[in-house]
Amino acid sequence: MKAITLRNLPPEVARTVQLRAKQKKTSVNKAVIELLEESAGGKAKKKTPVRYHDLDHLAGTWTKEEAAAFDKLIAEQRTIDPELWK
Repeated sequence: MKAITLRNLPPEVARTVQLRAKQKKTSVNKAVIELLEESAGGKAKKKTPVRYHDLDHLAGTWTKEEAAAFDKLIAEQRTIDPELWK
């Protein structure tokens, strides 16, 4: 691939690249490529998915009746209406 020149690289980005290169014991060029691949969702190593805990306080708060009513409504939404597919 063609070479790319980066100008006015923010200092914190430059530090991140240099730190990655040092940690991986590789060149700055390879560290930049690796970081770009990760950012683009390319062939970089898969990261552990982020787990969010913003709704944890709701877990286990429904009664059995509320949960059954919810499940019933969801099941109704998941059914396919044959009339819509004609």
